[in-house]
Amino acid sequence: MAQSVGIKDVARAAGVSVGTVSNVINRPDSVATETRARVLSAIDRLGYVRSESARQLRAGRSRIMGLLVLDMGNPFFVDVARGAERAARDAGLGVMVCNSAQSPGEEAEYLSLFAEQRVRGVLLTPADATGRNIDTFRRHGIPFVLVDRVAEGTTECSVSVDDVAGGALAVRHLIDAGHRTIAYVSGPPGFNQVRDRRTGALNALAEAGLSPDVLRELPTERLDVAAGRDAGARLLGLADRPTAVFCANDLLALGVLQAMYAAGINVPDDLAIVGYDDIEFAAAAAVPLTSVRQPAVTMGALAAELLLEETEAETTRRRHEHRRVVLQPELVVRRSSLSAR
Repeated sequence: MAQSVGIKDVARAAGVSVGTVSNVINRPDSVATETRARVLSAIDRLGYVRSESARQLRAGRSRIMGLLVLDMGNPFFVDVARGAERAARDAGLGVMVCNSAQSPGEEAEYLSLFAEQRVRGVLLTPADATGRNIDTFRRHGIPFVLVDRVAEGTTECSVSVDDVAGGALAVRHLIDAGHRTIAYVSGPPGFNQVRDRRTGALNALAEAGLSPDVLRELPTERLDVAAGRDAGARLLGLADRPTAVFCANDLLALGVLQAMYAAGINVPDDLAIVGYDDIEFAAAAAVPLTSVRQPAVTMGALAAELLLEETEAETTRRRHEHRRVVLQPELVVRRSSLSAR
């Protein structure tokens, strides 16, 4: 097995001290041109690669940012990761992306891993509705920013979308299209996003002078296509089936759409469907899906920038003002909700 080349080997080959090699790597302008060239030649000849982990231990600062999302199978979170990675790369950092799979237990394990790796900071979409995982992680003193979640009752930064407004946009659109019986395929009730979107839906009903009973909620254990298909099957079994359905995300909506297609139910004439997130697959579905768009890439980038601001403030001993950034959603209307009523 080949032996790794260390900084002492470079110093010996170049005929300089270890300190001089370190200066060439970290502060090249402080070294004379001829000496610097000799050291760089030795580095190239020996194939020396700086030990980043050792450097981090000395400096106490990592060049890695952690990102923990609910479901990497959801293209929404892929877009969040793209935005975060772009902002981190511009700052010379990398991103360690992890997937809690909507599991509080897996979330706790990944947060523990981030603490062990002494990451620069963490971007987090919480899976644990109790907040216990966040409370435990906070003790490590590692900065974090909440993504797709408002930092309620905490002092941390957050970047989210106004989901109450988004839920209202979806149901107001269905009411305007003439629907008076609407199902809400909601997902796990412990998620703030699910509750806020329901609140927005009820607000839209109240604005229209309609009873909250107009909204029939169909909860699911997960926020994925399989859960949407299951909800679609339950919807088909209702004696007084609603004429429209609003889903808490696009994966649920695509699952409902699959269930309707398999049962021979016409979308949108027999059932109108509205999703949430406006992932890439929404427009490419067999029946293009109306959806409430969240600016996912922007959300990830802004969250990373807030985290970078906080970590830089710690380094320079400047005061950091925590901020809660709330972005506005947008309704994108496609054929899945355009029935002639």
